[in-house]
Amino acid sequence: MDLSVVIPAKDEAANVVPLFAEIRAALDGVLNYEIVYVDDGSEDATAAEVARLQADAPHLRLLRHIRSCGQSAAIRTGVKAARAPWVATLDGDGQNDPADIPKLWRIGLNSASGPLLLITGYREERHDSWTKRWASQIANRVRRRLLGDDTPDAGCGLKLFPRSLFLDLPYFDHMHRFLSALVLREGGIVRSVRVKHRARRGGISKYGVFDRLGVGIVDLFGVIWLQRRAVRPLLLDEVLPESETGSTSPPVSVVR
Repeated sequence: MDLSVVIPAKDEAANVVPLFAEIRAALDGVLNYEIVYVDDGSEDATAAEVARLQADAPHLRLLRHIRSCGQSAAIRTGVKAARAPWVATLDGDGQNDPADIPKLWRIGLNSASGPLLLITGYREERHDSWTKRWASQIANRVRRRLLGDDTPDAGCGLKLFPRSLFLDLPYFDHMHRFLSALVLREGGIVRSVRVKHRARRGGISKYGVFDRLGVGIVDLFGVIWLQRRAVRPLLLDEVLPESETGSTSPPVSVVR
């Protein structure tokens, strides 16, 4: 198996069937893949819709939280259960286009970075309310300045990464918003790729402007704390002789 597509979802019953159909249209015959839906304590028919599709889709799996634990927890549940070495994440609201996954996959496949590579979507043209766009712009600017991750759209739900990389990152609630900074902390490489973004087709957003900003500020200082205490030991056989490099320091990570 090549890829696990992990979809965190809460009260997204109206979006399950069309999103599943789009994933199949994008990946059937292209990759050997599975779809892992994580129902984060939905109060609607999200789980029932996924279960109904499973009858004709053995590669579709359903995991359910007893109660809502948040998007980061749902992503982590899905990644831990994933059977493939690479994971792609999609928001359950259908605003990410699964047709972009092969583009991210080709970049990952041709990269020499291997297990330390995060490819994240960049929603250059967002189809959200002006308040959400405004809040995201402010948050991204502050985050880039303080964390130095140089990622224009850390909140995009469409990402591709090795499963092992994600599981090595420090876990905390809302960590999905800081994956770029956490990967750089591990000495990895982050690449941002322009992807499509659509208006929500059904259901309602689970995030408000002020609650997102409030917890984001607290989390931001937590990630700064983690950055300052990062230690990346090198094994002896990973260090080139000083005569070849002029230094035994590890190479600087490049963010693209």
